[in-house]
Amino acid sequence: MLDELRRVAAQQRADHQLRSLVLGCKRLLSERGETNSMAIARQQVERIDALDERQLDAFFDYLSVQLSPEPRRVLQAAVAYAEQPNASHLIALTAAAEPPRQELLRRLNRTPGGTATLVRMRRALLQRLPKQPEWMALEADLLHLFSSWFNPGFLQMRRVDWNSPAKLLEKIIHHEAVHAIDGWDDLRRRLQPDRRCFAFFHPQLPDEPLIFVEVALLPEMPGAIAPLIDKASAPVPPERFRVAAFYGISNCEPGLRNVSLGNFLIKSVAEQLQRELPRLRTFCTLSPIPGFAAWLLANPDFAALPRLRRHAAADFEAAREHLRALLDGDLSALQRAATHDQLDEESQSALLTLCAAYLLHLSPTPQGDPVARFHLDNGARLERLNARGNMAAKGLKQSFGVMVNYLYDLDKIEASHEKFKQGEVARSRAVHTVM
Repeated sequence: MLDELRRVAAQQRADHQLRSLVLGCKRLLSERGETNSMAIARQQVERIDALDERQLDAFFDYLSVQLSPEPRRVLQAAVAYAEQPNASHLIALTAAAEPPRQELLRRLNRTPGGTATLVRMRRALLQRLPKQPEWMALEADLLHLFSSWFNPGFLQMRRVDWNSPAKLLEKIIHHEAVHAIDGWDDLRRRLQPDRRCFAFFHPQLPDEPLIFVEVALLPEMPGAIAPLIDKASAPVPPERFRVAAFYGISNCEPGLRNVSLGNFLIKSVAEQLQRELPRLRTFCTLSPIPGFAAWLLANPDFAALPRLRRHAAADFEAAREHLRALLDGDLSALQRAATHDQLDEESQSALLTLCAAYLLHLSPTPQGDPVARFHLDNGARLERLNARGNMAAKGLKQSFGVMVNYLYDLDKIEASHEKFKQGEVARSRAVHTVM
């Protein structure tokens, strides 16, 4: 009996907290004074941070249903604009179609701590969205606002080095998503003079890296990841720096998913390095191909690939049959390191031909490799494929050990980007030779 009373009391407190938040949001939307608005917003931010899982679901329902545009008002404004498409009617239609929750989110964002709270709120929303598709309009509003608030023009790019605060270095270790950092010794090597790490920060989140990129300064374009992340390797002397290779880019905040940050960070870092180290002539990546193995193991129909030149499907089929014959029909054997020790030059060439087919023909489509789409849409050029580029378990499983270099030619980025938008992948002659 006592437990039931406690449960009921807790439920009543939770309901009261949610009602207080909803009333506070209504008051915030109706408030005209700047000073009072900031104080009210601060109180609502604190209340949002205190919500439990059930209360947060109910709050998302409130935002999605109660703070959507009023249909009749939108219809009237749309009819008026359709009949007389002038500026005043367009302004009225835009005002009618904008959900009131967007203004609420703007006002919450203005108060100290508001930005961090909204980022956490979107992180929770994205986790729930697959089971709650009715909240998609709320997610669209948050993404729209975040794309403005986290515009690269508002962000600060900083170099992370061994003298950076320990708390920041711990976050770099924790968030490295491409090539895990094996403790402090590994991190120290990645911050030596022939290495660079840069991150974007937001003024409202000054101690939280949003995204960071790792760069190796080298004499030549790298073809394998192991030497770059070998914590026992000797640093390259500065006079031999000729190539800046981006070998890892990691998003730190799930609440900023689909907010474009990485493309601007890579370009900003390349420009800064070029100013700092005029001898650098080449800016490239050493990138994974996370979708290649799954695509090939799904037995794709090469003839169905888009933008296929004549006889190409037959070449791809011949490469696949060569590997099947070598591996007794089991292409998944390519996910084992021992298999690659047995591949001769012809067999490696067959593997690279199939990888080129995947990257060149599927990258411009929604089914393309996500890493390839990121770099190619960013204006990079498909420069070189590297067999045995990543022989770690993850690399073998995802791409049969193959890695790729994308080249960032700062003078041709826009042209390559436009080419990709037209469905064509900018590529080097080296990639032509494996086709």
